[in-house]
Amino acid sequence: MPAACVGGRWATGLLEVTSDLAALDTSGRWAIALPYTGSPVLARFAAWSDAPPAGLDGRWRGPAVGVWSTSLDQSAYVFAVEATRSAIARGTVYQANICRVMSASLPDPAASDVAGLFELLRDGNPAPYAGFLRLPEQGVHIASASPELFLAVTATPEGRVVRSGPIKGTGRTAADLTDKDVAENIMIVDLVRNDLSRVSRTGTVTVPTLLEVQEHPGLVHLVSYVEGDLVEGTGWADLVDAAFPPGSVTGAPKYSALRLIEGLEREERSYYCGAFGWVDADTGEAELAVAIRTFWVDSGTLKFGTGAGITWGSDAASEWRETELKASRLVEIAGRTWPGQADSPTQSWQASAP
Repeated sequence: MPAACVGGRWATGLLEVTSDLAALDTSGRWAIALPYTGSPVLARFAAWSDAPPAGLDGRWRGPAVGVWSTSLDQSAYVFAVEATRSAIARGTVYQANICRVMSASLPDPAASDVAGLFELLRDGNPAPYAGFLRLPEQGVHIASASPELFLAVTATPEGRVVRSGPIKGTGRTAADLTDKDVAENIMIVDLVRNDLSRVSRTGTVTVPTLLEVQEHPGLVHLVSYVEGDLVEGTGWADLVDAAFPPGSVTGAPKYSALRLIEGLEREERSYYCGAFGWVDADTGEAELAVAIRTFWVDSGTLKFGTGAGITWGSDAASEWRETELKASRLVEIAGRTWPGQADSPTQSWQASAP
C-alpha cells in the first residue's frame, strides 16, 4: 500500500504521482523525493494524520553488518580526496563533497518494508527530518534519518520566507571540530546565500545562525542557517532550479564541484544527497531535508550513502574515518529486525570493496 511519513505526519490514500514540479504550486499536500540523479517523485495523498493509520505496520529484516560493499573502498576514497585537493590547488574548486554508495542484499525482500526500517531508525537514531516514502508501483522505497534542513518555506503576512540549514563539520564530540570544519561551513554558507539570493527579494538574505554545534546520536555537527524573503510568484520549479542540488553535498563553486564529483565517484547517488520531505500547495509551506542518512531499496538491494567535505586542509585518512562514523550507527540499525530488535547494541563494522 502506498504510504509515507514526513514532517511527523502519516499519509495514506494516494491520489497521484508525478514528476512535474509545477504540481506543487496547485493544491493538496505532497510527499516528495528529489533524487540527486533521476526524476522528481511527487506523491499527493488524501489523508494525513498525526498517528500511524491502522494496518500500516511494516516488517523489516535487514542485512547483517558484515555483508555491505562500497562503491569506493578506503584506497579509492583516499585517491579521490587527493584528486580533490589537487583540483583545489589548481583553483578549480574551493571545496567538494566526495561520497560513496554502500550496498547490501536484503535477506528477505518480502519482509523488508521501509515503514519498518523507519520505525527502527526513529527508535535507534532520532532525527529532526526522519521519514519514509513507499510507492510500490513506482518502485520507490525510501527511509531517512536526516538531520539536515535543505529548504523550509513558511508563510507570513508579508509573504513567504525560505530557510536552509547547511551542515558542514562532523566529529564524535565538539572537541573534534577543527578550523577546517569552520572554514568549510563558512564556504558553504556563502554558496547557500548565493543560491537563495536568486529567488529572494534584494537585501533580505541573512544568516541568523552561524556555526552552531548540534548534537546527534553518536556525533556532532556544525550547522548554520540562511534565510530570505521569496520573490512574489516564485514557484517550486524556480526554487529547485536555484538551490538544487544542496550546496552542502556538492561544493563550491557548485557547478565546478558537480563536474569534479561526476569524475571521481563510481556510482550514481540516486536518492542520496537529494531532497526529501513535504510540500503543502494549499498553504505554500514546505519542509525538505537533505537526503543524507538515507536508505533506499533498489531491486532487492538496500543502499546507503556516506561522504565528507574536502578542502585543501583535508587529511585523506581522516575524511575516510568521517564517512565511517556517519555510516556505522545507521548501518547497524538497518541490520535489525522490526518488530523485535529495536534495542540491540551498536556494533563495529567495516564495509568491504565490491
